[in-house]
Amino acid sequence: MPLMNGIDATAEIRKKNQKVPIIALTAYVSDTDKQTALAAGCNDFLTKPVRKEVLWEKISGVFAGSL
Repeated sequence: MPLMNGIDATAEIRKKNQKVPIIALTAYVSDTDKQTALAAGCNDFLTKPVRKEVLWEKISGVFAGSL
């Protein structure tokens, strides 16, 4: 993203809205990257390439937990 990265964007979103679901999608697969995303406020974390069934599981899980 031109103005900020996903971690910074997540932190800004969380300042204004604690309930909106955020699932990080990245090509980076380290445990540190995952922990950084979750610490910033992401509800879940996916790595590329994305399998459709895993994406739907994550989306379903995030919405099931927030309703």
